[in-house]
Amino acid sequence: MSQEKTATTEAAKPLATKGKKVRADAQRSTDTLLETAKKVFATSGVDAPVREVAEAAGVGIGTVYRNFPTRADLVAGVFRREVDACVAEAAELSDAHPPCEALSLWLHRYTQFIATKKGLASALHSGDPAFATLPDYFRENFEPALAALLDRAAKAGDINDSTDPYDLLRAIGNLSVASGEDSAAHIRRMVDLLINGLRFGAVDADRGMATPKNA
Repeated sequence: MSQEKTATTEAAKPLATKGKKVRADAQRSTDTLLETAKKVFATSGVDAPVREVAEAAGVGIGTVYRNFPTRADLVAGVFRREVDACVAEAAELSDAHPPCEALSLWLHRYTQFIATKKGLASALHSGDPAFATLPDYFRENFEPALAALLDRAAKAGDINDSTDPYDLLRAIGNLSVASGEDSAAHIRRMVDLLINGLRFGAVDADRGMATPKNA
């Protein structure tokens, strides 16, 4: 592993765990804080006070700061943890479902991931060093996960083989900024349209012919 990659990986860890072996109870405490912060940020946005996270977790604010010295560290920790979980689901869905179904299910899961990141885009451009590695972390994890799903679906003849994973990730990200009471249903319909569009020009796995497919 290169020195640059090692530095990036190290920077992605909560400060309290860098260079240390973490005890099981300490890891449970960190996991609880991250899970609680995830829920708070989903409802109140990433600008929610650290005190709100501490109260929701049933701990003192000092406990939060011992694990995450700044709110930015906490936000970054939640983001990385959710990226990891979403990426892991891509492999799980691929193992459990036919190619195109796995792709569709995961893209909707990714949509949920984006929709719950209120205020994250602004935070990422704030210049805070805690966020410096997050854009690369996003691409380095999400792109390969989606590429594998796309490749499997293309080989099965379900979709065309010309889709760029990052383009699709960005397209869904842009769709997910919709608002309003019916936003979730609206976004789901738009993502379904995107998925149907991937079928155009798919190569029939049995006949080796490019044939537009109906949804």
